[in-house]
Amino acid sequence: MARETRIHRLSMSGPEDVSAILARIGRGEIAPAAIRAILGKTEGNGCVNDFTRGYAVASLKAALAPLVPPGALDRISMVMSGGTEGGLSPHWLVFEEIATDAPAGPPALAIGVARTRALAPAEIGRVAQAELVREATLEAMAEAGIADTAAVHYVQVKCPLLTAERVAHAGGPSAVATTSMIKSMGLSRGASALGIALALGEIEPQVLTDAAIGDDWSLWSGRASCSAGVELEDCEVAVLGLSDAWSGPLRIAHGVMADAIDAPAVADLLAGFDPAFRAQLSPAGRDRFVALLAKAEASTAGTIRGARHTMLDDSDISSTRHARGFVGGMLAGLTGTTELFVSGGAEHQGPDGGGPCAAIWREG
Repeated sequence: MARETRIHRLSMSGPEDVSAILARIGRGEIAPAAIRAILGKTEGNGCVNDFTRGYAVASLKAALAPLVPPGALDRISMVMSGGTEGGLSPHWLVFEEIATDAPAGPPALAIGVARTRALAPAEIGRVAQAELVREATLEAMAEAGIADTAAVHYVQVKCPLLTAERVAHAGGPSAVATTSMIKSMGLSRGASALGIALALGEIEPQVLTDAAIGDDWSLWSGRASCSAGVELEDCEVAVLGLSDAWSGPLRIAHGVMADAIDAPAVADLLAGFDPAFRAQLSPAGRDRFVALLAKAEASTAGTIRGARHTMLDDSDISSTRHARGFVGGMLAGLTGTTELFVSGGAEHQGPDGGGPCAAIWREG
């Protein structure tokens, strides 16, 4: 018996709005027990104090708890990415795993999830975190039935960050990687990304040191998407790839944007399933389009193709917020939709100033 992934892209009016999910459950279009992961774009600031992420998770758990067996909620990966700057639209991506009698066909979209243990504050942003994410990525791959790392196209991680309370519990400033709470977000994302890179063979173990995290931008993964939040202490990992043990019409492919305006890298992905693609998905292409997941980051050089940008110089708005809105606008123009999972903060996720991008579509 094969497995099949189904994805539902649903709008939300706020981080507490799970009505679209419940409506589909009520119509029998989503089986609560089949849900493996829920990704959400929420409209907070995406920074340390973005409580829309925790609010969304709490709302999901409250809604689903009466509908699933005891303990099942802990097996659903709930990854909330804060920040819908510009024209990006808040939305949910609900992933189901369905058993099917369909005959085996071409490799189809597969999903596997795993969680690390809770991280000690001293481990956040360091090699210890990368090692834990490496192990969880391999575990999620095994669960998805993906043996070949080349068949992995996207790995989503939700990871913790440091707070003043966590620093105090660790024994003070000397015990942790940084005392800057917002910097800890970047270090945690970066350590998680490099853990994915280790698992997928994109970097060698000997090059990874605590000092390299958040500093050596030559080290990166082309398939990592990592988001940090105050609402958890462990790392949640969801692997998406292709496997011939899975059936169904969904497919996935990935590319890497070299910088924040690398539209051709994304256009190549879209043209892969929309032969009529020109400057934007055709009507037929939009019918087949399911989701686009991308990372966005302001280059540390302060330039984009030699021209100066000011994202790093703004003391009012975090550069991650600028980057999400900027890259999100470009991607919306290419896809013809604003319901895009664009995540800011791409430390070690793609080259400096660029970022990985994955497209999911429906064959046939």
